[in-house]
Amino acid sequence: MRTRKGAARTQAKKRLFRKVKGFVGGRRKLLRSAKETLIRAGVYAYRDRRNRRREFRALWITRISAACRARGLRYSQFINGLKLAKIELDRKSLATIAVDDPSGFDAVVDAVKAAMAA
Repeated sequence: MRTRKGAARTQAKKRLFRKVKGFVGGRRKLLRSAKETLIRAGVYAYRDRRNRRREFRALWITRISAACRARGLRYSQFINGLKLAKIELDRKSLATIAVDDPSGFDAVVDAVKAAMAA
């Protein structure tokens, strides 16, 4: 006996159209356009999840660099001094400290300078 897709095809289309809810025009109403748009949207989402991490890291580095320069250090010297002082803070927390707690960042910079001098 020959089988047809019937209910399975309807379910697949409903699933697809639920995902493209909010898209504009034929991208929401036409099956082929909706499929193509959904695939492309997924590709962009995957790519940009990685780009977001990259952009945040660049932002943190910029903030740390600005805070270091205000205290007479270059960013590269500061990172090297952190390794010498065995301070294991990531860039995200360093940037937060630099912005929200300048006196705390001063303490870190002092430790870094002492480690570099030794």
